[in-house]
Amino acid sequence: EGMPLPQRILFPPEEICMDWQQRQRPGAGLCNLGSTCYINVILQCLTYTPPLANYLLSRDHSQLCHQQGFCMMCTMEAHVRKVLRSSASVIWPRAVVRDLKFIGEEFEPDTAGDAYEFLRCALEAMQRACLSGSSNVDISSQTTTIIHQIFGGFLKSRVTCLRCQAVSDSYKAFLHVLLDIKAPSSLTTALEDFVTSKNLDGKYCLKCSKCEKRVTASKRITVHRVPKVFTVCLERAADHTGKKISKIVEYPEYLDLRPYMSDTAGEPLLYSLYALVVHSGDTCLDGHFFCYTKASNGLWYKMDDESVDNCGIHAVLRQQAYLLFYAR
Repeated sequence: EGMPLPQRILFPPEEICMDWQQRQRPGAGLCNLGSTCYINVILQCLTYTPPLANYLLSRDHSQLCHQQGFCMMCTMEAHVRKVLRSSASVIWPRAVVRDLKFIGEEFEPDTAGDAYEFLRCALEAMQRACLSGSSNVDISSQTTTIIHQIFGGFLKSRVTCLRCQAVSDSYKAFLHVLLDIKAPSSLTTALEDFVTSKNLDGKYCLKCSKCEKRVTASKRITVHRVPKVFTVCLERAADHTGKKISKIVEYPEYLDLRPYMSDTAGEPLLYSLYALVVHSGDTCLDGHFFCYTKASNGLWYKMDDESVDNCGIHAVLRQQAYLLFYAR
């Protein structure tokens, strides 16, 4: 499909299990170690991502890991085991906070941070850990790690010259999608906007290889290959000042990604909501993060640092969501 084939498969996709292998009550809440609510919510959402939790609980990574020093996969494995397997009602995520600088240079243990930035860096750190024992891995093979097999998909970007109609396609792997919500009032409208053609003119003009000059073109991005877990950030920063878009953006419990695909014909591609992060506060630069997750027993819980409280789907769907996690 214009995408180079990987030379090696680093993790076989058929070994990924999307359903919980054990059903139990939710695990422990997480202590806030200063300003660490932005870390806690991402740790909880990742802990309740069934294919990732199943893999980490199997200890397959740590048994084969040869990495010297910090390894994000080993750290997550220990954390998830502690949360889901210990009888404690609250645990201290000390190991993650202690090694924060290895996850992302911008994070400081005593300074508030952004949950989306921490998610981005945590997934990248896990990806690095999955590649650590493999040398000279081509770009396509890098998208076959367990992390890309769970969270990764591909976007297709099609640029059409509006003068000669020449088309050029390019593909890009993604682990999460950032959506503009300035105009849209629902997730589905934001996704429709995301896949709508945009004109490239003025300073955004591209050079057409056929016309051999800078021309007005149209660009359309579509989801070309879907991930097993679809992670979305609703962009709530209005601008660089930290002004926040505080409106409610509706999101469904079940989402069909088929309408946003390069090929919209075919079976629906259904996803189910299993976690979301909420930011409360007047600006993006302060405030507090908490989350809602669906435990392996099928019930929803509000997780706010140390507290873990049972709640219903109606409360879950009424939030000012910032991050949404959907599983295939």
